Amino acid sequence: MTQIYLVRHGQPDYAPVDSCGWPGMATDAAPLTPEGAKQAEAVADLLSGIGATYLVSSPFTRALHSAAIIGHRLALGVRVDYDLRDWLPDSTGSWRGVADVRAAEAELDEYDGEWPEGIRRAWEPLSVVRARAREALARHTASTDGPVLAITHAMVIRALTGERGVEHGRHVYFSYEA
Repeated sequence: MTQIYLVRHGQPDYAPVDSCGWPGMATDAAPLTPEGAKQAEAVADLLSGIGATYLVSSPFTRALHSAAIIGHRLALGVRVDYDLRDWLPDSTGSWRGVADVRAAEAELDEYDGEWPEGIRRAWEPLSVVRARAREALARHTASTDGPVLAITHAMVIRALTGERGVEHGRHVYFSYEA
């Protein structure tokens, strides 16, 4: 059984992206705020004693920025896996901001994370998020014996553990057997 620490990225700075008026997945280019960078440093310090041997990250900038800080502090290289990316609130990629994402999330919650019977929605069901994240973790845990740090997003952590509302820069222990 591999020890995995799921780490939510630090607080993102959406202002540079919002100022450009970029829709949808372009928001995934948002870096961390100065507070977000401090959160990444703090979680690295907190996890420094676990003996992590492997660090893998979502490809989204806020996660990569966090992973770079954590990896530097812990002397770990950063691997990237697309399947640790954030939940997709709209498969068309055309959402316009936080309000659209929150509306999709409210509907996801209304249906307990899954599409209603026979009705496809634009948002990604939690079962799909869970499956792709578990496959990613299986790929990465296969090549190490020690604890793994996975820098990802709140909805991925929710899909894997059921835990909601993990704050920026916080972690959840996840025991995983492939």
